[in-house]
Amino acid sequence: MRAAATGLFAMLVAAGPLGAEPVRVVDALGRAVVLPAPPRRIVTIFSSNTELVAALGLTERIVGIDAFTRYPPEAAAKPVVGGRLGFSVEAIAAQDPDLVVLTPARQAVHQILDALERIGVPALVLTSRTVAEVVENLRLLARATGVPERGESLAAGLDARLAAVRERVAARPCRRVVMVTGRLGNGLLLSARRDTYTGDAILRAGGCFALSGGSVPQVSPEAVFAADPDVLLLAGSADEMAELAGRPGFSGMRAVTTGHAHAVPRAEFLIPGPRTIAGIERLAGLLHPAEAP
Repeated sequence: MRAAATGLFAMLVAAGPLGAEPVRVVDALGRAVVLPAPPRRIVTIFSSNTELVAALGLTERIVGIDAFTRYPPEAAAKPVVGGRLGFSVEAIAAQDPDLVVLTPARQAVHQILDALERIGVPALVLTSRTVAEVVENLRLLARATGVPERGESLAAGLDARLAAVRERVAARPCRRVVMVTGRLGNGLLLSARRDTYTGDAILRAGGCFALSGGSVPQVSPEAVFAADPDVLLLAGSADEMAELAGRPGFSGMRAVTTGHAHAVPRAEFLIPGPRTIAGIERLAGLLHPAEAP
């Protein structure tokens, strides 16, 4: 009898809190997502979504990730359900998730979402078009996972830090910036664009865009030279920045010769999560040093 009672108790704990209310949220695609109870087994597709769940203190609930997740380290050790060549619905289902968090990129929505719906696995789609949306994703995920107060506290703290940066740079003239985010084999560069959260982060840090247009991420080195930015940034390592700055054409740029060529961490500007706010704070310090008028 005692063993039976113990087994029943274990089943109830695994099923979730007694009397748990269904969780209802609306995702970035306008889909109403209804969860019978706060999810306990979450698959996060794309590093940004892993970081958001981990920021809420729910790393132990993550049961599957993509091949590019590196942070936090304890999440990076979770089973991999896909990567550059795509994602396997079978691999996702094998983790027995009660929620999949994904972002519209590659096949993550177009091929996976319908399949997940067919097999009855709830999915929450997040987008990160602005820094504000990145912060709001924390609130949304917190409601979906049953920790709304935790999400509100975390998001409010990030909002306060953004407000402090805004106040700091408000009276400063914007610095004309080019941020290189990657390099292509054909010699073209990838640059941060307007209408992206990375572009929004640059603006919030007191920068503005030296390149005209900006709707296309690929630019030629000649376009960067002609733009003559006040500050040249590279999302990458200091060694990568030094290599770029030493290339013909780049070595003679005003930003390079005056010491205004800087590397910034890729994770802070290319993975939309809480670390992006740290990147904005860091970039504001580079663009507008405290001793500057």
